[in-house]
Amino acid sequence: MLQACLVTNTGELAQILSLQEQNLPGIISKDEMQSQGFVTLRHDLQTLQQMHVLSPSIIVKNEDDIVAYALTMLVECRLLVPDLEPMFDLLDGLRWNSQQLSTLPFYVMGQICVSKAYRSQGLVQMLYQHHKKIYQPRFDLLVTEISIHNPRSLRAHEKIGFKTIHTYRDRLDEWAVVAWDWN
Repeated sequence: MLQACLVTNTGELAQILSLQEQNLPGIISKDEMQSQGFVTLRHDLQTLQQMHVLSPSIIVKNEDDIVAYALTMLVECRLLVPDLEPMFDLLDGLRWNSQQLSTLPFYVMGQICVSKAYRSQGLVQMLYQHHKKIYQPRFDLLVTEISIHNPRSLRAHEKIGFKTIHTYRDRLDEWAVVAWDWN
């Protein structure tokens, strides 16, 4: 039975890294990237552990196996992943509903991934609904960026309720910055 829950141990973080590794560009074909989506960044165990201490990520498990994850990345994590610093710098200057984003209680979805065998089963929705259940008492807004070359992810986020608030290009890719308002 599939169950959404918080990460609770290092073994689960290691499973996240394994699933991440299976969905990186260069590991999967360009056709698969286009049709099934992909993750852009490779994390390490130490980084995930530091993120976890600040705020645990959400996973979907089938028995003891992690089949999907959505990484929680508080603004305080910005220095843990140097490749994301341009995004955090950009977020500092963006506005949401005429307010400076940096003055609002928000956090960033660090990365979301569903195992190939479990796609098209509503797990993205399950992950995000669990994020909302756990983190809505602390935050008003969930923000992330999505490669514009990842149409599957863009559509999935749109279905959840994310709205594009900005687009930009950095040294890695071209991005749509999206936000999901919980108010």
